[in-house]
Amino acid sequence: MNPVAPLLFLLAGSALAAAPEVHAGPPAFLVQLTLLLGVSALAAYLSFRLRLIPIIGFLVAGVVAGPGALGLIRDQELISAASEVGVMLLLFTIGIEFSLERLSRIARQIFVGGGLQVGLTVLVAAGALLLTGVAAPDAVFTGCLIALSSTAIVMRLLGERGDTNGPAGQVSLGILIFQDLAVVLMVLLIPMLAGQGGGAAGVVVALAKAAGIIAFVLIAARRIVPPIMEVVARTCSNEIFLLTVVALCFGTASLTATAGVSLALGAFLAGLLVSESRYGAQAMGEILPLQILFSAAFFLSVGLQLDLGFLAGNLGVVLGAAALIAALKVGVTFLSVRLLGESTRTALPVAFLTAQVGEFSFVLAATGTALGLSFAGLGAQGGGVFIAATVLLMAFTPALSALADALGRRLPAPAPAGAAGGSGAGGSGAGGSGPEERGAHGLPVAGRVVFAGYGAHARRAARALSRAGVPYSVITRNPDGASELEGRGAPVLIADYTRAGLLRELEIASARALVIVDDDTEMTERTVSVVRSVAPDLRLITRATSPEGFQGLQGLGAQHILTAPREVAAGILDLLTPPEVTRADITRHLAEHPPVTLNATQRAQCEHAAHHAGPVTPEADVCLECVAQGDTWVHLRVCMTCGHVGCCDSSKNRHATAHARRQDHPVIRSAEPGETWAYCYEHQWTK
Repeated sequence: MNPVAPLLFLLAGSALAAAPEVHAGPPAFLVQLTLLLGVSALAAYLSFRLRLIPIIGFLVAGVVAGPGALGLIRDQELISAASEVGVMLLLFTIGIEFSLERLSRIARQIFVGGGLQVGLTVLVAAGALLLTGVAAPDAVFTGCLIALSSTAIVMRLLGERGDTNGPAGQVSLGILIFQDLAVVLMVLLIPMLAGQGGGAAGVVVALAKAAGIIAFVLIAARRIVPPIMEVVARTCSNEIFLLTVVALCFGTASLTATAGVSLALGAFLAGLLVSESRYGAQAMGEILPLQILFSAAFFLSVGLQLDLGFLAGNLGVVLGAAALIAALKVGVTFLSVRLLGESTRTALPVAFLTAQVGEFSFVLAATGTALGLSFAGLGAQGGGVFIAATVLLMAFTPALSALADALGRRLPAPAPAGAAGGSGAGGSGAGGSGPEERGAHGLPVAGRVVFAGYGAHARRAARALSRAGVPYSVITRNPDGASELEGRGAPVLIADYTRAGLLRELEIASARALVIVDDDTEMTERTVSVVRSVAPDLRLITRATSPEGFQGLQGLGAQHILTAPREVAAGILDLLTPPEVTRADITRHLAEHPPVTLNATQRAQCEHAAHHAGPVTPEADVCLECVAQGDTWVHLRVCMTCGHVGCCDSSKNRHATAHARRQDHPVIRSAEPGETWAYCYEHQWTK
């Protein structure tokens, strides 16, 4: 099921309800929706050809297609609804990427750097406007509007330059996070600026609301959302997972809106909730197509608001406002980053990257304008000036970033790095201690064997590679398999490996090889196809279950296709271990869990033992169910019918007994080293 179409039509629900039952032609909303999608696709294509980030293309396309130019898109209600969903999903994905753990690692950049930048910007802007005679409420309102920057544009530019984890990227991220968090207070305080906040009591109520929302997020992130995500993820259904994630996003946004805070901020907090579970990467992969679609609507809607006639008639005022905003923000941000203790070489790109006005400012502007506040005290003209200046600043952000790079090249070369500072620590991010470098989402990929999926064949091969000293990583959607790997300290990421965006983020092309031995032929073929579009030269090892499957995989570009079911793990080792590793070595590595059987004395105890004597291969050297629950065990037992390994009756969960009774498998054997005794639940003997 593709959820994009239903969501699009939900946006047009009011139009459908009002429409007559019989149409002489296509519904009006469908024409506008088609134009919206068509213009978005064309803008994305032209942006690609002109080497612009798509956001800039959407802004320009909105200007051209809007009522102030060609007039192609005129249904403001539809565009407003689509853009509202767009900004929600945009901030939701940003929240997923942040995570509370990531926030804690750059806390200094967030609260010191971000606090200085936002506080000084509001003070300087408001102070300057007060000196020119602007009323205090409008002055503070304007300072709040221009203090914020576009998280979407800045992070996209940093990502394309590969500088997200560099010093400038980490400081920019910290400032942007603080700006997004500051919106909580700004949204609650704007009514007070308009005289509707109840004075000091209103301030206390606003702060109490903000504290309550943050407390709820922290509690839900740790206690409520992770168990829900675990239950949903175990269905292994993309549809159920996506619908749950979208429901969580919209539900949290609606909850915060009920409390008087913006939908967009609620969506950001919902992203933080999801990021605290193990399924942040999978949620990002599922939601990203929707986010891109509706974000296009959001940035188009920004462009649609720019009236070219207004711009032409007020060009001097708009250009002056844009120049003053950029100059003020560059100066204040540069000073803030320097006060943070960063070098000029770091402060310069951060200042120019964040010189535009951000997405949240539109939310604040709409709220303030509805309450009678105006940008820079310009009255009715202020809204048009603010929109025009903001669109121009967003469109010229890449040029400002290039200017910062040019100025940076004129600076003296930095001194050789010693035991210095703070910025380097910020860039290390996800645990760069030791020889292993963690990549995107904390998963090391470069030079490693990567398993896409963790079924029976992948499990045997991965463990054998570990015993052979060959490093590997795993991407899987199976929560139990991920728990087993985490319990053994092996690198694992829960995500959908058929997503091209995820594979690009992981830089899968840098892997030594990708192993795809899924039992689902369709899933294998889809993965191979996506991988070949992302990493054409990556070494692929796959498994075919039929001659037709073999030919299909070969046509998609798989290089090594294994066919014999019992030799898959050995075949993987043959391809990935050095030539000096003999067949005997491979057999020994694979025999980590040799089959177990009952001896003659045990088999003679009862008919169950005679019929369930083995040999069986233990499925693991841990209790997988305990690992999934985050629990420990005392002893392990292996089922002599199927090889299930569970914890003993002295353990908290008694999974071995639960499995025996649930599956009607009566005989178990000790899985502890040096122990060979067996037990029959039906006849209750131990030998």
